[in-house]
Amino acid sequence: MTPHEEAAAPREGAATPDDRAAAPHDEPAATQDRVAAPYDGSGSSASHRAASGHQHRTGWQRLLPGITPERRGLVLAWWGFTVTFGGMRLLTWLIHIDMAGVGDVQAGGVHLHHYVWGFLLLALVGAVGLVHRSARTRAWMGLAYGVGLALVIDEAALLISLEDVYWDTEGGISIALALAVIAAAGSVLAFTRGRNGSRGKKSDGRGPEGASDE
Repeated sequence: MTPHEEAAAPREGAATPDDRAAAPHDEPAATQDRVAAPYDGSGSSASHRAASGHQHRTGWQRLLPGITPERRGLVLAWWGFTVTFGGMRLLTWLIHIDMAGVGDVQAGGVHLHHYVWGFLLLALVGAVGLVHRSARTRAWMGLAYGVGLALVIDEAALLISLEDVYWDTEGGISIALALAVIAAAGSVLAFTRGRNGSRGKKSDGRGPEGASDE
């Protein structure tokens, strides 16, 4: 090979003119890996939210943060029971003192005691529980269960004696039962709070808020 031919021959490993022309069209793999995920309208891409661990919160998750879906229904049942019992005692007292605009619920001249609505609500919760088992449904079922149970226990004395003893001495049985339920359930929820929280973290590694609410 003459010196002129040796200078014109491409060196081993050097890019030829054809290779340099095709190079701009070959996108590096690193650039392909950095292709942005589709924008989902929430202000950040889906991949960014998944990487940061951010999840969409439902109304119950915002109201009761840090509580697992399994425990949320129990907490809502306790809340529903406590608020309903206090509300019914206030309402019946207003009826008892003949407060203007407040009266009993009647059908055909027959007074419908509120334990009737409590039984109907408990029956509805049981029927829904046979069909729907999602975490969101359990939350609503827990709230409805607490309300229904309060309506029944508020008139437990009447059901026991089969007489309208709501404002008599025997009516104190209903108050005692309701306060016992509120105290017992509230104590159980308080003492088991830390235990359930640590269990949720161990089960999925994301903590109570990481559990699915579907």
